[in-house]
Amino acid sequence: MIEVRNLVKDYYGHVAVDDLSFTVEPGEIVGFLGPNGAGKSTTMNIITGYISCTSGQAIVNGYDVFDEPEKAKKSIGYLPEQPPIYPDMKVYEYLMFVAELKKVPKKDRAQMINDIMNLTKIADVSEKLIKYLSKGYKQRVGLAGAIVGYPEILILDEPTVGLDPNQIIEIRELIKSLSKKHTILLSSHIMQEVSAVCDKIIIINEGKLIAYDTPANIGRMIEASKELIVTVKGNMTMIQSLVDGMEGIRHVRYEKVSDEEVGMVIKMEENVDIRENLFAVMAKASCPILEMHIHKLTLEEIFLILTHDRDSARKYKEKMTEEVAE
Repeated sequence: MIEVRNLVKDYYGHVAVDDLSFTVEPGEIVGFLGPNGAGKSTTMNIITGYISCTSGQAIVNGYDVFDEPEKAKKSIGYLPEQPPIYPDMKVYEYLMFVAELKKVPKKDRAQMINDIMNLTKIADVSEKLIKYLSKGYKQRVGLAGAIVGYPEILILDEPTVGLDPNQIIEIRELIKSLSKKHTILLSSHIMQEVSAVCDKIIIINEGKLIAYDTPANIGRMIEASKELIVTVKGNMTMIQSLVDGMEGIRHVRYEKVSDEEVGMVIKMEENVDIRENLFAVMAKASCPILEMHIHKLTLEEIFLILTHDRDSARKYKEKMTEEVAE
């Protein structure tokens, strides 16, 4: 478990982390998102004990990172954006070195490293110098080093950066499999990656917590109203006269798809669903509906709204506070 309590990091007047609090439960994969400069790497460096904080607490597996640093760090496997690998060492040699640093008992080292190399699919390059490996293999070696000692918690900073599509898919599958035995905090700029592997997401901006929930719940709470995407067969003038007179609609954008088809993006009032009424109106006017669906926000859209639209971020926080209170 990771628990961050009122964390602050002030770099001589520049507040990189501003009263940040969140909890990552055992067995979860949590995506850690934010624009460049939002404070993600600073927060990860504090949690892993690489840097100190100005105030607040970071608790890992029940141990305060600053009061009991050795016990806390023993619980963490950390993969920075640039893996701390030694290019002039062979893969097996490097992992043995990491095992020694992590004080893995000598009798367990060889079996553990062989198991981890098989898990991360680097056994075939175990005797190669790291400097001659591809970017993908170097990333795997870094991840293998983080897993050595089987820490309860893995903190991964941009684990697929620079990899090709096949390598990205393989690393994602590996991360999913690791969640069976590890709690994972994952930083990434790739929204598809976060959607594919994470149970929950944390979004921070300017060092502050903006959102922490499942993508679906965040999307549901920030939707001030729903967009209905509709294509209807009929005359533009007739369609406009029918739709403009309906209740529950905030705004409509019309588009001529063809001589016989009209497209609409209908912004509905909050907590209103006009689909049944719209169907009845169009059927009565003999204007068949060819397409109708509610637009679902993508994680990328959610991220952009919460990090660029202060009003939406404020409303989300208010709704989140209300739900917690209930």
